Amino acid sequence: MGNCFSCFKVPLSPTSTDQSMSLEHKDETMELRNLFLSSCQQTGTLAPETHVNGNRKSISTLSTFNNVGSDNRGSVHSIQSNLCLSRGFYARLPPLGKSGTSSSFSVTSDSKQQRETSESKLNALFDQYKDPYEDVILADGIERLCNDLQLSPDEFKVLVLAWKLNAEQMCQFTRQEFVIGLKAMKVDSIPAIQTRLPEIVQELTINSNLFKDLYRFTFRFGLDVNSGQRILPADVAIVLWKLVFTIREPPLLSRWLKFLECHHVRGIPRDTWNMFLNFAESIGDDLGAYDDTEAWPSLFDDFVEYENDQMNQNISKDDIRKDVSIEKA
Repeated sequence: MGNCFSCFKVPLSPTSTDQSMSLEHKDETMELRNLFLSSCQQTGTLAPETHVNGNRKSISTLSTFNNVGSDNRGSVHSIQSNLCLSRGFYARLPPLGKSGTSSSFSVTSDSKQQRETSESKLNALFDQYKDPYEDVILADGIERLCNDLQLSPDEFKVLVLAWKLNAEQMCQFTRQEFVIGLKAMKVDSIPAIQTRLPEIVQELTINSNLFKDLYRFTFRFGLDVNSGQRILPADVAIVLWKLVFTIREPPLLSRWLKFLECHHVRGIPRDTWNMFLNFAESIGDDLGAYDDTEAWPSLFDDFVEYENDQMNQNISKDDIRKDVSIEKA
């Protein structure tokens, strides 16, 4: 804004002897002086007196106009005059708190504070159940957590909770899994978890994609990560199949599990686990829609063959009973 004052400067005379101004020009200058002096006095920005070139002069906002033609040419006074007007300008600006930027900053700060508060509550909740020697919730802590949630550790809702926490393995929750998972569920207390879990279960009953995600998670959840296990032991797989199919149970599940137990299957690979969901959904209860030319795991071929044999045997037994009944008649 410094350059904008050039229009108020009185032109210098060629010689020092001709420095007089016309009365009209003096009156105009004094009017301008009084105008800006009044503005600066309102903002309290008058400069203290000093000595310039041995003469005692008052350096006010309009010293430029008082000292036109002096040895210093009014340069110092022009700068201070600019500063005075600038202060008067900024004094008229609305308070910072009324601006949109300030309001946005306030909202952002509030959101950050709420987020930090929520995380602090989640960390405090985690600390209630974590192991005293490790920063992990282990089996004892999970059992206490389930008691507070009024759940049994082998309930379907506990599996759902582990899925929402994206737990890496059974019988433990890390702090990161616990805090991030519950934060995603938008809960930070035991009562809130108790309220949210039934809602998620209801979603799983009507959303097949959500259930598929839970189903695939269950295989990974059952593996022993520390030993690098990649195939799920059959006994563990049977327990987890019963658990994950607490809802949406396929008609042939019981026969499938019986087949696994009778044939002493040692382990279930990931592909077999994942494809069983498609198998159970696409094959009817009587297995009539099964096509052995499709790329099903060989274990499914064995199961269908076993079931057909059982069916044929039952038919043969019925025929024998009928023949015997006819003969007796």
